[in-house]
Amino acid sequence: MNIGILFLKINLTGIITFSELDWITSHQSNFTRLEESIAIKLGRMLDAGSINIGCRLNS
Repeated sequence: MNIGILFLKINLTGIITFSELDWITSHQSNFTRLEESIAIKLGRMLDAGSINIGCRLNS
Protein backbone atom coordinates (compact mmCIF):
# COMPACT_ATOMS: atom_id res chain seq x y z
CA MET A 1 0.00 0.00 0.00
CA ASN A 2 1.14 3.54 -0.71
CA ILE A 3 0.03 6.44 1.51
CA GLY A 4 -0.22 8.82 -1.45
CA ILE A 5 -2.66 6.59 -3.30
CA LEU A 6 -4.47 5.88 -0.05
CA PHE A 7 -4.82 9.63 0.57
CA LEU A 8 -6.39 10.13 -2.86
CA LYS A 9 -8.79 7.21 -2.34
CA ILE A 10 -9.84 8.54 1.07
CA ASN A 11 -10.41 12.03 -0.35
CA LEU A 12 -12.52 10.58 -3.15
CA THR A 13 -14.74 8.43 -0.93
CA GLY A 14 -14.61 10.38 2.33
CA ILE A 15 -14.12 7.12 4.23
CA ILE A 16 -11.10 5.47 5.85
CA THR A 17 -11.31 1.87 6.99
CA PHE A 18 -9.90 0.38 10.17
CA SER A 19 -7.45 -1.73 8.16
CA GLU A 20 -6.12 1.41 6.44
CA LEU A 21 -5.72 3.16 9.80
CA ASP A 22 -3.93 0.08 11.11
CA TRP A 23 -1.58 0.08 8.10
CA ILE A 24 -0.75 3.76 8.63
CA THR A 25 0.03 3.32 12.32
CA SER A 26 2.09 0.18 11.83
CA HIS A 27 4.22 1.71 9.05
CA GLN A 28 4.59 5.28 10.26
CA SER A 29 8.11 4.66 11.59
CA ASN A 30 9.24 4.05 7.98
CA PHE A 31 7.56 7.14 6.48
CA THR A 32 9.49 9.90 4.78
CA ARG A 33 8.81 13.50 5.79
CA LEU A 34 6.32 13.87 2.95
CA GLU A 35 4.48 10.70 3.97
CA GLU A 36 4.43 11.91 7.57
CA SER A 37 2.80 15.16 6.48
CA ILE A 38 0.15 13.20 4.57
CA ALA A 39 -0.57 11.08 7.66
CA ILE A 40 -0.88 14.24 9.77
CA LYS A 41 -3.24 15.72 7.17
CA LEU A 42 -5.41 12.58 7.32
CA GLY A 43 -5.54 12.87 11.11
CA ARG A 44 -6.62 16.49 10.89
CA MET A 45 -9.28 15.59 8.36
CA LEU A 46 -10.59 12.91 10.73
CA ASP A 47 -10.66 15.42 13.59
CA ALA A 48 -12.50 17.97 11.45
CA GLY A 49 -15.08 15.42 10.30
CA SER A 50 -14.10 15.70 6.64
CA ILE A 51 -13.56 11.95 6.48
CA ASN A 52 -15.23 9.20 8.46
CA ILE A 53 -14.18 5.80 9.72
CA GLY A 54 -16.24 3.08 8.10
CA CYS A 55 -16.31 0.57 5.29
CA ARG A 56 -16.57 0.94 1.56
CA LEU A 57 -19.15 -1.16 -0.22
CA ASN A 58 -18.20 -2.53 -3.61
CA SER A 59 -20.82 -1.87 -6.25
